Amino acid sequence: MSSFITPIIQINEACKYNNCILGYGHFNSIHTGHIRYLKRAKDINNILLVAVLKDPQFQGVIFTQEERAESIAQLGIANAIVLLPDNNLEKAVNIINPRELILGKEYENSNINNINTTVKNLKAKNKAIYFHAGEINYANTELLTISEDNLKKEREKEFLKALKRQNISCENLIETSKRIKNTKLIVIGDSIVDQYASCEALGMSAEAPVIVVKELEQKNFVGGAAIVASHITRLGSECEFISVIGSDEPGKWIHKELKKNSVKPNLFIDKNRPTTFKKRYIVENQKLFRVSRLEDHMIDKETTKKILDYVYKASLNANGIVISDFVYGIITGELLKGITKFANESGIKLYGDLQCSSQIGDISRMEDFTLICPNEREARISIQNKDIGLEELCRILISKTKCENLIMKLGANGFIVYSHQKGESPRVQAFPALSVNPVDVSGAGDTLLSIMAAGLSSGSKIMDVAALACCGSAIAVDTMGNNPIEIEKIIDKAIKIFNK
Repeated sequence: MSSFITPIIQINEACKYNNCILGYGHFNSIHTGHIRYLKRAKDINNILLVAVLKDPQFQGVIFTQEERAESIAQLGIANAIVLLPDNNLEKAVNIINPRELILGKEYENSNINNINTTVKNLKAKNKAIYFHAGEINYANTELLTISEDNLKKEREKEFLKALKRQNISCENLIETSKRIKNTKLIVIGDSIVDQYASCEALGMSAEAPVIVVKELEQKNFVGGAAIVASHITRLGSECEFISVIGSDEPGKWIHKELKKNSVKPNLFIDKNRPTTFKKRYIVENQKLFRVSRLEDHMIDKETTKKILDYVYKASLNANGIVISDFVYGIITGELLKGITKFANESGIKLYGDLQCSSQIGDISRMEDFTLICPNEREARISIQNKDIGLEELCRILISKTKCENLIMKLGANGFIVYSHQKGESPRVQAFPALSVNPVDVSGAGDTLLSIMAAGLSSGSKIMDVAALACCGSAIAVDTMGNNPIEIEKIIDKAIKIFNK
C-alpha cells in the first residue's frame, strides 16, 4: 500500500500527524464533491490526514476500505490516509490529537453519539471544528495548470478506472450499443430552432461602447426536446416526438427536419405563440450573445388534453417516455401529473431533464421517474440549499423525487450516477468529462439524456449505458451546434480509449 504518493497507514502510525486537520468519511467512489471537501481542508491546514471508515456497515458502500483509501491516495491531496479499525471517530481523535477536525455539512446536525461526543470534547479543548462541503464552483480551471494533452490523458485514465470499478469491458459496451436499436421511445417537450450566426469582429463603435460585428453566415439546428428525439433515432431507436409549435416558418422547418432525422413528429399548432427561436452570434468559436424569440406562457387545458390523449395511445407500444422541459410552457403541471400517473400504472419507464439556465424551473416536479438528470445548480435551486455537500444534495433530491436513478451533471467535471434500483444495493459512480476544451457545450445534456433513455429502455445496466453517454457527450461538445450522433461513433470512441 505504501507505493502510492500519499501513504496509507494504520491508526497506530497516525500520532505523528498530531498538528494535522483530520478529515473523516466513507469516500465511496471518489467524485467532485469529495475533492472539494479535501481541498477545503488543505486550505485550512497544509497537513491533512484523512480517516477512512471500515468496510460497509450499510448497503451503499460497494468498495473495500483499502480500495477507497487507494482512490483518495491517488488524488495526491492528503498527506496520509489512515484506515480506521472500528469506525470510532472519538477513539481516532484521541490517538491522533489533530489541531482541527473537518466534517461534511451533513454531520453538522448529526444525532450520531460517536460524532457528537467527539465534537463536544474538541470544543472543550478549544480545537477548531469545521463543517464544510468545499468551495462550490460551476466552472473548471484545470487548463490553467496542466496542458490539454495531459489533461485529456488523465480524464481517459479516470474513465477506464470507472469502468474497471464497475466491471465493464469493451465487449459490454458493444453489446449495450447493439441493444439500443431495439427500443421505441416517446419524447415530449419544447421545440426550438437554434440559429448560429457566424460573424467577423469589426471593432468598437465610435458612437457608444458597443462591439460591432459583420454577419457572414447563418445555420439552423434542431434544438430543445426536438434534438433529444433526433439523437434517439440516430442511435438506432424508434422515436415519436410530441410538442407545440407556432403557425410559422420555424415550426414548418422543425417539422421537416424531424422527418429527415427519421423522427415521427406530432406537433400541435398554437396560433397564440411563435415557435421558440434562439439566435447566437459567434466570432470564430466564441459566442458573443444570444437573442431569443419566444412565449413562455403555459399551454391551455385543451392542448394539454390533446397531448395527454395522444400520449396514452402512442405509449401502448413504447419502452419509455422522455420529458425534456426547457420551461417554455409546454410541460404544465397537469400534463406532467397525467403522464407520470399513466406511465407508473402501465409500467413504462420515465426519463426527465430540466434546462433552466435562463428560466425558472424545478426538477423536483419530476416525481417517481426512472431517471432524472439535473445539473448541480438546478438541484440546489430545487431544494433551496447552496451549502450542503454534493453527496447529501443528491440523497435529498432522490428522496424528494422518489426517483430510481439520478445523474448529477457537473459540467467540466463530468457527471455522477446514483442508482437505487429495486432488488439492488445503491451504487454511485463518477464519470469524467472526456472533452477537455469543448467547442460548444450546449448539446452535452441532450446527448446524455438520449443515450441514457434509449439504453435503459433496452434493459441494459445503468453503468454500462452511462459509459456510452460519457463518450457520446464528449463527441457532442467537440463541434459547433447540436448535431445528432450515430451509435457507431460513440462505440468507436470508447474502443479507442480502451486500446490506448
